[in-house]
Amino acid sequence: MRQVLVVEQDHSAAAAMVGELRRQGFTARSVSTGERALRVYGDVDLVLFSLELPDIDGLELCRSLRSGGDTALIAVTDADAELERVLVLHAGADDCVVKTWGFREVGARIEAVLRRVQPRQVLPAAISLRHLHIDPHLREVRLHDRLVGVTSKEFELLYTLAATPETVVTRKELMARVWGSNWGHTSRTIDTHVSSLRAKLGSSGWILTVRGVGYRMGYAWRMPETSAG
Repeated sequence: MRQVLVVEQDHSAAAAMVGELRRQGFTARSVSTGERALRVYGDVDLVLFSLELPDIDGLELCRSLRSGGDTALIAVTDADAELERVLVLHAGADDCVVKTWGFREVGARIEAVLRRVQPRQVLPAAISLRHLHIDPHLREVRLHDRLVGVTSKEFELLYTLAATPETVVTRKELMARVWGSNWGHTSRTIDTHVSSLRAKLGSSGWILTVRGVGYRMGYAWRMPETSAG
């Protein structure tokens, strides 16, 4: 399911939107400030943000979100004003909707934006590395047949590394493949996701750091060598 982050200071409006998006088949959650949105948006497919926020101007939030990668962005405005729509589209939003529009139209516009910015591709095959099984069709990770709960970006990161387990994947490649961005200032985005994956898999040996280059799958997936005799 596609993950949507709703950024709205009105708690009742946010709850109503999240509830409706879930009924339409999305995974949705909300935050009430732009600062919080900038901290948590990295794992979602689309950000649906109000232009009226208590801490950050909506246009500035849009520019910051767009500079951080290619996450789909839809602005929500109180009034159907052409100038405001033009400004937010120039700031990097993929679409702009009005709060008075019905939930079904907003949901349809979310679907349309996601189809446009994240076109469906033929899914690759499942990967099994010893006791680790990664299924891109179900978006599931299982270790010792136990379901491991991972976020969307964690799944894509793990799958990217596991697809070529003997190869080092550079940080630049990971940003391009997982976040769809050539953003050079990765800060701790990749490191944080790798750290979380290691914790969820129960061992740092699943993903090894190649200092100054990137990451690769580690020794934990390999079958133990048997001694002769």
